[in-house]
Amino acid sequence: MIKIKSQEEIELMREAGRITRDTLKVIENSIKVGVSTKELDQIAYDYIKSQGATPSFKNYSGFPASICSSVNDTVVHGIPSKNIILKEGDIVSIDVGAKYKGYHGDAARTFPVGKIDTKVKRLIKITEQSFFEGIKGLKSGAFVGDISHRIQTFVEKNGFSVVRELVGHGVGKQLHEDPMVPNFGKSGSGPRLNTNCVIAIEPMVNMGEKNVVFMSDGWTCKTRDGLPSAHYENTVLITENGVEILTL
Repeated sequence: MIKIKSQEEIELMREAGRITRDTLKVIENSIKVGVSTKELDQIAYDYIKSQGATPSFKNYSGFPASICSSVNDTVVHGIPSKNIILKEGDIVSIDVGAKYKGYHGDAARTFPVGKIDTKVKRLIKITEQSFFEGIKGLKSGAFVGDISHRIQTFVEKNGFSVVRELVGHGVGKQLHEDPMVPNFGKSGSGPRLNTNCVIAIEPMVNMGEKNVVFMSDGWTCKTRDGLPSAHYENTVLITENGVEILTL
């Protein structure tokens, strides 16, 4: 069941969203050659705690860290490690959530490490743009499938592919709530989105084929062909006449 948020809940989610957004900014300033993803995880943890919040991901279903740090061909859910050192030309997707007074914010960005290949730079750009394509015309009464179709159409028109196994979701008291929000599908399909429901829209876009593989750690998801993948996510409030992006 899709949960409609009260005004009080929305105010708390705005603050959770702000903390999540600002955590990504703090991490971005620390991304450079020679930094480990474990160091980035500690930076995120310290900042979230300094804001009176707690990391949404830490210990979620046993996940051991405050961020997911996914490098190059890792699509999502990469586990931070002192042994994963960022190098020139890498890209790293950072997915983070902050829980503030019982409510979650959830967002992700893909960042370059130093100078990156032009094709990979375009992958990041198209992934981000696909999010904004997905929310065009989005307002109360729209269908989830309207978002899904717009994202898929834009991504595939630009020569990339959309991951099928992982999708967006509702957000609130729980990090993952109804509805599921795929990045592929048909307009007019799926549940309707009404005023004051909150969802995380998160395109996961591969440079090559759409197929992925899951690692034995139970979390890490990689592209099957070993080509890069990018991720972009925001927490979005549905309003009567449009949307409010809580993590931007």
